[in-house]
Amino acid sequence: MPTQALADRVAVITGGASGIGRASALLFAREGAAVAIVDVNSESGAAAADQIESNGGRAIFIAADVTRADDCQRIVDRTLSEFGCIHVLFNNAGIIRRATVLELSEADWDRVMSVNVKAIFLLSRLVIPIMTKAGSGSIVNTASGWGLAGGPRAVAYCASKGAVVLLTKAMAIDHGPQKIRVNCICPGDTDTNMLRNEAAQLGEREDLFLAESARRPLGRVGTPEEIAQAALYLASDASSFVTGTALVVDGGGLAGSG
Repeated sequence: MPTQALADRVAVITGGASGIGRASALLFAREGAAVAIVDVNSESGAAAADQIESNGGRAIFIAADVTRADDCQRIVDRTLSEFGCIHVLFNNAGIIRRATVLELSEADWDRVMSVNVKAIFLLSRLVIPIMTKAGSGSIVNTASGWGLAGGPRAVAYCASKGAVVLLTKAMAIDHGPQKIRVNCICPGDTDTNMLRNEAAQLGEREDLFLAESARRPLGRVGTPEEIAQAALYLASDASSFVTGTALVVDGGGLAGSG
């Protein structure tokens, strides 16, 4: 049963049209939040917002590229116009390009860093003054297990997610005095379209790739709904004394490392 952990809150969720973002949007809405779903995929994003509304929740969809400062301003303006405030920012949008330094193009490096890191900077700098005025807020960033330990043929992704971890910690230090908590989640392999697309990028059979991804203590990959529960914890008052942390949610995949 929903606990209404986010009653009377307004949450912005980027990458909210599919995967972890969509699962989080649905969960946050069930927990009482008004949700602004942000994505470049208009069809799926609008469908997610419609699903929330049809179940009695409050949601809007905003088609936007979070790597563009003007789009980020539009996201904030639209959310404030519809809901009046922003209490939770879930910087979840992300992409991966599986390649070594020798294989990766400069354009792909720039795109991964822009979506995975720059977008967090652009939206956070707009939302933090709003949270400061409100007296508190929670920012949740999606990092990765590969932001804490490296992985093969994923140099841009690993570099970007390592940056997210330390960006999170630095923001937590800077904005704790304004009662703004900043944390990140570090998911392991999760059953999303992005994970399946990795198999195609690597030229591997999808079933074999997913079987290899499941080689961790719990013996399976995660579900978007399980990662969404971690995001909900960090977004809600249940984590009221938690800031600057990187919460690993990976079925034990990193348990034997470092």
